[in-house]
Amino acid sequence: MLRTLARRAAEPGRPAFDINSNPFKAKRLWPPDFSKLPPKHQFRLERKFRRRSQLKWARPRWNKFVKLSQWATITFVTVYGVLFMDWSDEIKAKGRSQEDNPQPFQGVIAPHDFQSDMFIDFVKIRNWYRRTMDSIWSKPQTEQPQSPSSAAS
Repeated sequence: MLRTLARRAAEPGRPAFDINSNPFKAKRLWPPDFSKLPPKHQFRLERKFRRRSQLKWARPRWNKFVKLSQWATITFVTVYGVLFMDWSDEIKAKGRSQEDNPQPFQGVIAPHDFQSDMFIDFVKIRNWYRRTMDSIWSKPQTEQPQSPSSAAS
């Protein structure tokens, strides 16, 4: 390995690139002078290279990742806001009353003008979810029998 490195170090460097000594000559002058081209040919070149540049700079994986992450964020925020976040605790923590700062879903939970099936379903789903989560993460409250000593006093 050291001999290879020494041999490479002893070799003369490549000459710098020279356009005049290039064995691969260009067929046409590039970029063309657009003022001398007819409009039809100008348009053809513009269309061709616009398409090629779009293909070169297209990033389908990145675009797909960005779209998926945006939709995931939107879905997460919506689900969290509807099912998990307790808006009344937020208001109490800030020291405000319900009248000064009503809940964001107050109109959906208790609409004043009408009660449609969609609003009632929303309330049922939210209440069902809350009961389910409370029963999963906590023990159900059971009444404990009173001891005879506490009943006598």
